[in-house]
Amino acid sequence: MAKSAYEYMKESFRQNLKEKMIAWREMNVVEKLEKPTDIGRARNLGYKDKKGFVVFRARLLRGGRKRPKRKKGRKSTKQHSRKTLKMNYQWVAETRVARKHRNLEVLNSYKVGKDGKHYFFEVIMVDPYTPEIKNDKNLKWICKPENRTRAFRGLTSAGRKSRGLRHKGPELKVRPSLRAHHRQGK
Repeated sequence: MAKSAYEYMKESFRQNLKEKMIAWREMNVVEKLEKPTDIGRARNLGYKDKKGFVVFRARLLRGGRKRPKRKKGRKSTKQHSRKTLKMNYQWVAETRVARKHRNLEVLNSYKVGKDGKHYFFEVIMVDPYTPEIKNDKNLKWICKPENRTRAFRGLTSAGRKSRGLRHKGPELKVRPSLRAHHRQGK
């Protein structure tokens, strides 16, 4: 069966990924890109090569995300933190990029690669104030005020997945929230 052009692009991207990641480690934690490295994946997630779209690469440290032990001013039993972060790495990457660029909105993101120490994600961001985005019938929803700060509220795809909103079920109680569920007395 014949391959599509995007499959050939993906193959060439994967061939020299190790060398690229070595270079990425030396760059900033959040790096602005001219174009997405995996163009097929970006287009599937809504990227278009027009004004208003910006792509950033985010680098995250791998490993456990427990908070470090506090040094002073607590009982020894209260010094450690047993909780771990419930956000997945992709959601953390989206929020870090969104915090750095407040005028842009996160549309989506995808994993580019990982090595022994880091995860690399590319975050597709949209400028909701450009006329090209405001006039696009498929994208003008992101210009509405209720869609501001999507990444921080867990409304992106990675955030919704981490919050458990992909599937419904009687054993999975996450809607509207656990606190609301307990307040109803159920």
